[in-house]
Amino acid sequence: MNVTDSSTGEIIAEVPSCTQEEVLEAIDAAAKAFPEWSQMSISKRTQLLFHWRNVLVEHLDELTLLCSKELGKTLGEAKGDVLKAIEPTELACAAPFISQGTASLQVTTGFDTASYRMPLGVVAGIAPFNFPAMIPWGWMVPLAIVTGNTVVIKAASQTPLTAMRIMELFYEEGGFPKGVVNLVTCSRGESEVLLTDPRVKAITFVGTTDVGKHIYSIAAANGKRVQAQCEAKNHALVLEDCDLESTVNAVINSTYGCAGMRCMALPVVVVQESIADRFVSLLKEKAMAMKVGCAYDPETKLGPVVSAKHKQSICNWIQKGIDEGAELVLDGRDIIVPRFEGGFFVGPTILDHVKPGMSVGDREIFGPVTLIKRVKTFEEGLAVMNANPFANGSVIFTQNGYYARQFELLTDGGMVGINVGIPVPTAYFPFSGNKNSFFGDQHVLGIDGVRFYTRAKTVTKHWYDEHSRKKTIDTWEGTVERN
Repeated sequence: MNVTDSSTGEIIAEVPSCTQEEVLEAIDAAAKAFPEWSQMSISKRTQLLFHWRNVLVEHLDELTLLCSKELGKTLGEAKGDVLKAIEPTELACAAPFISQGTASLQVTTGFDTASYRMPLGVVAGIAPFNFPAMIPWGWMVPLAIVTGNTVVIKAASQTPLTAMRIMELFYEEGGFPKGVVNLVTCSRGESEVLLTDPRVKAITFVGTTDVGKHIYSIAAANGKRVQAQCEAKNHALVLEDCDLESTVNAVINSTYGCAGMRCMALPVVVVQESIADRFVSLLKEKAMAMKVGCAYDPETKLGPVVSAKHKQSICNWIQKGIDEGAELVLDGRDIIVPRFEGGFFVGPTILDHVKPGMSVGDREIFGPVTLIKRVKTFEEGLAVMNANPFANGSVIFTQNGYYARQFELLTDGGMVGINVGIPVPTAYFPFSGNKNSFFGDQHVLGIDGVRFYTRAKTVTKHWYDEHSRKKTIDTWEGTVERN
């Protein structure tokens, strides 16, 4: 499989396309490593994670540049990707506390009960292309291994290099026992075995909704736990009393950051009509001022998208929006970056007057495209947002405490921002999408993540003294006599 530099379009690496037999070998390795790893003390596993966190910090610049080249994120965005792999690793270092069970002395006379969290076994992660460090090595590894599981990761086919380099570091400098984490690069077909092999106890997936539904249905039917984080179409509700300048800046950062290729972008802005013209004008002005360029140029504010195919998909969506009747305010389809003519660039794009029923306003585009929906009131805006089938995140910009509180209570979004453009919680809280943005029970990260990767075991204990032993025998003999 070829990997390209998104800024130049040039092939920079070839990676193996594993066969199904090789995927099974990865499962074999994880299953073989599980008994010893799961029985290692949680203190020792935590110490290894402490050291691993420092290894990632030491290689931050190297991993940042690699991520920027293969994906197209700016250097700042790529650095953030790696830092978001480090943050959950730090959370995992708190495992002796966050994975504690419960205990109760004397639940009834002479009886004690305790509940423990036990590892599942082999777990699998299927990663998307857009966060090659954070998702496999932040969402799918730290909590899984610190709670005693072993892991098989399917790296994203378009952007596997960052994940593969981290895998090398995991063993070369991390010092982990062989088989604790295993990584494969393969197509969807070969990875299907992860959904059915009885040794795999749980699946974490991030990607499109159609694939997420497929994984959820097949894996769950085979008795596996599933976290399927899927598509989004996050909306921002902008009320007339907002701080307009700050609101536009937040939308710019959220919508065009990572070239729109993230599920927590804000591609749809629902604006009160009284300020809509001013909002769109200022948004266009600031978007036009963004420097589009090579991802690893420190001056770049908007880098390329991941591939020529993805660029074409975004351009097709823009044209579909025009065909559906939206007004093209800013067109980024034909942008050319001097000296990087082969790169996969799409400039900031704005479509205004997007109406209900337009597919461009309801489906995920995953690119630097802002869609404007105009409404008269808070209530109308909230209804427009909640009508969307996705509910990953939602945001309101207002200075009105009543509307902010009503929004917090009534929005369908699982992650809510109030004057916050990207309402992504820290790793200490779950990444809590809803509706068609998530299939499963426990979300990634936070206490949800610990529960997902562990099973409960409840133990009731009773120790006999002479008096209780005789009493038990008498009770048993009396029972026999009655029977």
